[in-house]
Amino acid sequence: MAPYKIAVIPGDGTGPEVVAEGIKVVQHVAEKCQFQCDFTYFNNGGDHYKATGEILSDDTIKQLSTFDAIYLGAIGHPDVQPGILEKGILLKLRFQLDQYINLRPVKLYEGVETPIKNKGPKEIDFVVVRENTEGLYAGAGGNLKKGTPDEVAVQESINTRKGVERCIRYAFDYCQKRNKSKKLTLCGKTNVLTYAFDLWERTFHEVAKEYPDVQIDYAHVDAICMWMVKNPEWFDVIVTDNMFGDIITDLAAMIQGGMGIAAGGNIHPQGVSMFEPIGGSAPKYTGKQMINPIAAISAAQLMLDTLGQNKAALMIESAVMQVIKNDLKDLAAGKMGYTTSEVGDLVVEKINAAV
Repeated sequence: MAPYKIAVIPGDGTGPEVVAEGIKVVQHVAEKCQFQCDFTYFNNGGDHYKATGEILSDDTIKQLSTFDAIYLGAIGHPDVQPGILEKGILLKLRFQLDQYINLRPVKLYEGVETPIKNKGPKEIDFVVVRENTEGLYAGAGGNLKKGTPDEVAVQESINTRKGVERCIRYAFDYCQKRNKSKKLTLCGKTNVLTYAFDLWERTFHEVAKEYPDVQIDYAHVDAICMWMVKNPEWFDVIVTDNMFGDIITDLAAMIQGGMGIAAGGNIHPQGVSMFEPIGGSAPKYTGKQMINPIAAISAAQLMLDTLGQNKAALMIESAVMQVIKNDLKDLAAGKMGYTTSEVGDLVVEKINAAV
């Protein structure tokens, strides 16, 4: 079997530190499961932009499109205006590589505290499937008379039948594969956004006819936010548009224990996908080995699962769960008790001990 070709963008701040632990874990689990990963590094990020003025060239995107997956650390530099790197790297990659699904598993592990009273791992275990290349983030709109009292700003939400249907169909397929309660909830705002979510709702019900074993449900986005806090156990898989997905996944990250735990993937099922921890670059902690690498390790787990290395992914998740439960006992207080590298070593130790 040929090695998997993985492009690595360590990024800014503490990104390189957490990515190093993810790669460490992948290398050990790959050896255990008898496959190989070849890593190629790309230095795109704040420092590269400051030195060269280049954010992400067309040639780099062309190179990245030839890999099996992209593993990203974090983007965000204190000396670069917010939005420049995020739009120029994250959004550009999502759009240029047509990574039309943002996949966000939301799972509370034993040993991690949630701010929700009387809820635990049994209640907090669902997945958000977010459309990733359309909606309000497509960049359609503009300004008129900017900087004057008569200024007009227009931002348009672009929703195509093709884009909506492929996202919804992915969610149905994922719900079947996940095989939990087989319940798919459409998150929208049909009572106000009557054009866009009429398309979403009609498509949802049409595609649902092909999946009679999947129970379907609908909730407005504001209700989703309420129920996610009050009764997260009601959800199995949620499918939604780009902006609503961006918002509810941040709420979801908090109820699963925070940004240090949450990981996600930008998926192109027939192309190259990109995987990343949800947290930012945390530049003030650069080089201090203080950042929890669990989210980056979980992003590597999601990457291997998407590549078809399901056994290896399960081994990583099992090791992470053991480390969180038995070793990282002060996470609720914001303390790991270990350095970033030592946490990676603990995960590797559990993988090596697995039968």
